[in-house]
Amino acid sequence: MTELLAPPASADPGTAPRPAPDYHPRLTNEDLAPLREQKWNSYNIFAFWMSDVHSVGGYVTAGSLFALGLASWQVLVALLVGITIVYFFCNLVAKPSQATGVPYPVICRSAFGVLGANIPAIIRGLIAVAWYGIQTFLASAALDVVLIKLFPGLAPYAVVEDYGFLGLSLLGWGSYLLLWVVQACVFWRGMEAIRKFIDFCGPAVYVVMFLLCGYLIAKAGWGAIDLSLGEVKYTGFDAVPIMLGAIALVVSYFSGPMLNFGDFSRYGKSFAAVKRGNLLGLPLNFLVFSLLVVITASLTLPVYGELITDPVATVARIDSTFAIVLGALTFTIATIGINIVANFISPAFDFSHVDPQRISWRAGGMIAAVGSVLITPWNLYNNPDVIHYTLETLGAFIGPLFGVLIADYYLIKRQRVVVDDLFTMSETGSYWYSKGYNTNAVIATAVGAIVAVIPVLAKGVPGMYTAAQYSWFIGCGLGFVVYYLLAARTRAPEEVTA
Repeated sequence: MTELLAPPASADPGTAPRPAPDYHPRLTNEDLAPLREQKWNSYNIFAFWMSDVHSVGGYVTAGSLFALGLASWQVLVALLVGITIVYFFCNLVAKPSQATGVPYPVICRSAFGVLGANIPAIIRGLIAVAWYGIQTFLASAALDVVLIKLFPGLAPYAVVEDYGFLGLSLLGWGSYLLLWVVQACVFWRGMEAIRKFIDFCGPAVYVVMFLLCGYLIAKAGWGAIDLSLGEVKYTGFDAVPIMLGAIALVVSYFSGPMLNFGDFSRYGKSFAAVKRGNLLGLPLNFLVFSLLVVITASLTLPVYGELITDPVATVARIDSTFAIVLGALTFTIATIGINIVANFISPAFDFSHVDPQRISWRAGGMIAAVGSVLITPWNLYNNPDVIHYTLETLGAFIGPLFGVLIADYYLIKRQRVVVDDLFTMSETGSYWYSKGYNTNAVIATAVGAIVAVIPVLAKGVPGMYTAAQYSWFIGCGLGFVVYYLLAARTRAPEEVTA
């Protein structure tokens, strides 16, 4: 059981009272301080995961696993194993933040030092900025479908060659900026508004997906359902490497939200409530969602004559303007939901953590939002090489950060957290290391990241392509082991016997 050595002392971002007066201003503001009230129940956590899973990206990812050449039962096994691993790891990373009421970058101070925690904060923040821009672009593309269907005269303005600027069409710019503003408005209203928004998004997608599935079944009949979206190419032991790769893909897909899940678990009223929400939102929800995806995708073949794995493209084929608008808008809203929870909240806390007195939680989020436009994410998304070397290289750092955080909290600190010392610059504080940085954590992160990124950057070398699939596991394992070995050698006697 986690032992707190000081009680939580603040409240929700944007509404919190002033932090305790002895908290160092360089380390705190109202948004980073421990929560006074933790109100989220199991459904709120469940809805968080529904928003995270129920998106265009989640739909395409789940559907792609059924086209790997495996039998349906093998894909389902891989999905269940992968999402169960995510469930287990999310519970691990949730506990310290739920127990202390502090967000991800603050709990990282225990391992990296009160200043060194800016390293994991900046890494996670940069990854989130890139994905925030890409997800906004994907949502805007879905909105383009709606606008062109309602107003056919807009179609010419969707052609980049005729009406384009910096690689995006005029209509695309309009849709992107509209969704950019909508997301910013939801975010600006604070965590309570975000909670209500995600409580709606996840279930809304289920309603539309069941309706879409029912429509296709009515068109094609129950007998047309085929859980194998492609030819079965691998059987017996030949299928094992493919299944392992599918498991790794599931874990990698959730690696970002999994790392900073503490940003949300801190609001949980109890750790038991968080675990129940994780159980509902991950293994159970993901399995049902995946089945809906593959049933819907398989029915597009007999109904439309081709396999369609994009839900927006599927609803665009329906002979009903109302259905098209409803479906595309719902998936747009769902993508906004995942974008806010996975790629807006994280950099808000992360960038605020760098300079708490100058950068509030809202300011941190807006820095991320502006950055997401400046990187022109549509160009990133349309250039596989650029997005590969940019995002996967940054992503290779996620595993080591996770490994260090878990090793520190469970093995080194034995779930003991001196909350007040997370906010002090005193050299007698529990988390003040040399110049505020714990070199053990920095070294472990560097070793794990360097080794994990080598296969990503050298996929052309024989054997490296396969190894690249497991970059998160490689980085996480190395970060965990190297940090534990280094920290165990330098622990004070009282830490060993605590």
